[in-house]
Amino acid sequence: MPGFIRTKIISVTAAMVLAAVAASTAAAQEVITLDKAIDLALLNNRTAKNARLEVGRSDEKTAAARTHMLPVFKLNAGLSKPLTTFDTTFEKGVFGSLNGTPIPNEETVITSSTDPTAAIVGQVQQPLSQLHRIKLQIKQQEMSGEISRAQLSATEQSLVNEVKRAYYAILQSQGAAQAAEANIKLYRELDRVTGEYVVQQVVLKTEYMDVQTRAAKAEYDLIAIQNQLQAQKEQLNHLLGRDVRTEFAVSDADETALAVMRETDLVSARERALANRPELREAKLRVEQAKLDKRIKKSEFIPDVSLTATYATTFSYSNFVPRSLSGVGVQVEWEVFDWGRKKHELADRDKSISEASNALADTESQIVMEVNTRFRQMQESRQLLKVAKLSQTQARANVQLVTYKYRLDAVLLKDVLQAQTVLANSDYDYQKALLAFWTAKADFEKAIGEDK
Repeated sequence: MPGFIRTKIISVTAAMVLAAVAASTAAAQEVITLDKAIDLALLNNRTAKNARLEVGRSDEKTAAARTHMLPVFKLNAGLSKPLTTFDTTFEKGVFGSLNGTPIPNEETVITSSTDPTAAIVGQVQQPLSQLHRIKLQIKQQEMSGEISRAQLSATEQSLVNEVKRAYYAILQSQGAAQAAEANIKLYRELDRVTGEYVVQQVVLKTEYMDVQTRAAKAEYDLIAIQNQLQAQKEQLNHLLGRDVRTEFAVSDADETALAVMRETDLVSARERALANRPELREAKLRVEQAKLDKRIKKSEFIPDVSLTATYATTFSYSNFVPRSLSGVGVQVEWEVFDWGRKKHELADRDKSISEASNALADTESQIVMEVNTRFRQMQESRQLLKVAKLSQTQARANVQLVTYKYRLDAVLLKDVLQAQTVLANSDYDYQKALLAFWTAKADFEKAIGEDK
C-alpha cells in the first residue's frame, strides 16, 4: 500500500473518531435558545442587578423623604462635672423688701458646688408651612425613582441587544464551522481522487501536494473558527451572569425565521420608538424634575413655621434653678434679607429647565435618526444576504459539477481548486452577510425600544 494512501486512511479514521466525540459532547451540552439566553441575562447579569438595586435605593430615599412630614422628636442630654467653683453675690435688698426688711437683709455670697450636674431637654416639632416644600421634595424624589426605572429599562434593552449580538455571532461562527467542515470533506474527496491519479501517473505529485496544502489550510481555518466560537461562548456566559466556563450550545432551529425581516412601516416604527424608548422618558422626567426644583426654591421665600412642644429638666443644680420647664409655642424662622441670593438661584433654575428642554428635543431627534438609520441598514443587509445566499448556492453547485467532471477527467485539477476557492469565499461572504443582517435586526429592535 502506498504511503500517502496509508496516511489518508489514518487521517480519515482520526477525523471520524473526533467527530464522534464532538457529537457526544454536543449532545450532553445544554442547548440555549435566544429567548432563554435573554431571560437568563435579565435575571443574572450583574449590571442589570445593579440597576435594579439603584431603583430600590430610590424607593428607599422616597420613603425617607415622606418621614419629613411627620413630627420631629428631639432629645438633648448633657452631663458635666465642674472643675472649679464660682461665687454669686447678691447685694443687700437686691430682691426688694418685705415689711420694711430688705431681701436679703445683708450681702450674701453663694458658692457653686462641684458635684456632677445633668440637664435633659426634649422637644416635639411639627412642620407647618414647610409641608408645601416637603411635598414638592417628595414628588421630586419620586421622579428620581422614575428616572432610575427608565435607566433600568435602558440598561436591560442594551443588555438584550448585547445578548442578541453575542448569540448571533455564535450562530455565525457555527455556520462558518459547518461550511469549513464541508470544504474539508470536499478537499478530502479531491485528495482521494488526486491520489489515485498520482498512482496512475495522470496527475503530477506537485499538484497532489497542492491539494494536501489546501486541505491543511482548510483544517487550520476550522480550528481558528472553533477557537473564536469558544471565545464568543465565554462572552455570552459573562453576559448571562454565570461561570464563563459553562458549556452550552445554541439552537439554530429558528435560523430561517431569524432571517426573515419584519415588515415594519418606518412611520409606525418611529412612533413606537418615541413611545417606548426609556431615554426619552428619562429626558421628559428631567424636565419635570427641573421645574419642581424651581418650585422648591421659590418655596424658600415662605417663612418656616413649626408648632413646638418643649420640656426641660435638670439634676443636681442649685435649688435656685427651676427643676423643670415645659411649654407649647410656635417657632418661626425667616431669612429677611439674603442679598439677592434666592433671586439668582431662581434664575439658575430657569436655565436648568431650558437645558433639560433642549436635551429632550435633542434626544427625540437622535431617536428618530437612529430608527431611520437602523431601518435602512436592515433593508440593505437583507438584500445583501439574499445576494450572498444565491452566490453561495451557485458556487456549491459549480464545485459539485467541476468535481464530477474531474473524476471523468473532463477538467483540470486547477479548475477544481479554483471552484473550491470561489466556494470558500462565497461561504465566508454568506456568513458575514448573515451576521450583518442579524446584527442590524437586533439594533433595529433596540432602536424602537423592544424589551426582547
